[in-house]
Amino acid sequence: MRGGKINSLDFHRKDDLLVTASDDDSVRLYDIVSAKLIKTTYHKKHGADRVCFTHHPSSVICSTKYNLDSTGESLRYLSMYDNRILRYFKGHKERVISLCMSPVNDSFMSGSLDHSVRIWDLRVNACQGILRLRGRPTVAFDQQGLVFAVAMEAGAIKLFDSRSYDKGPFDTFLVGGDTAEVCDIKFSNDGKSMLLTTTNNNIYVLDAYGGEKRCGFSLEPSPNTNTEATFTPDGQYVVSGSGDGTLHAWNINTRNEVACWNGNIGVVACLKWAPRRAMFVAASSVLSFWIPNPSSNSTDESTDPQATVKSDQV
Repeated sequence: MRGGKINSLDFHRKDDLLVTASDDDSVRLYDIVSAKLIKTTYHKKHGADRVCFTHHPSSVICSTKYNLDSTGESLRYLSMYDNRILRYFKGHKERVISLCMSPVNDSFMSGSLDHSVRIWDLRVNACQGILRLRGRPTVAFDQQGLVFAVAMEAGAIKLFDSRSYDKGPFDTFLVGGDTAEVCDIKFSNDGKSMLLTTTNNNIYVLDAYGGEKRCGFSLEPSPNTNTEATFTPDGQYVVSGSGDGTLHAWNINTRNEVACWNGNIGVVACLKWAPRRAMFVAASSVLSFWIPNPSSNSTDESTDPQATVKSDQV
């Protein structure tokens, strides 16, 4: 475990870049074409917890792990180019557990254990909006940036119009039969489906328009570690880690598992599909790049990544 556990990762939307934040207080930038580390910066004062790209390929937003009570600096706007803090964002009283950037403008959102969601603008220090919620808040923008989702207590998902969120949610969905808190939300690329991962390692795919549950999958529990799932680019498959260290893939139309891989090291806490490449990345204490095997005869070729490249955190 050279770099410690990886806390979060994010792909740039238009460049072949990946950023990770780790328990050793590092933020690392990778070239995903070659799976090579480009740059490492350390943040011993604040730590490195949640991380996401801005629209600029060398700028990221990173959340704070340490000294939050004394500084109030819950989020930092970082330049990876020269390891410089461009702006601090103060407001959250406890750790940020969910972070996402708008795909269309300079706004971003953060959800915190202080039971609030805050909307920010990269260009100003002050918070632009606050939503007070019950439970653990998790946030996500859709791919067009028109709608954002907020998960809260008892499996409730509230949908907001990004341009008029002050008017309140325009719809609320309930994940029936499961009161576990949602730890991750993703929209499919076509905006038709939402992917929810809960703290007790259940995965649900919901219709993004009506909220109906399309399918659900249960995984081995992973004490003290929340796992993450991801859609394939066509929105037809879901890939996820599990508490026993395996990776799984399902067809959401047939609800069948189509692949299971044991090649990963440790419980996968972070997993995302690259927006511009036929690959996904899984992370525990090791960062693994998974790519499809073009010679496979499988009918589910897009979910048959038998060739892998592994890159230890260095």
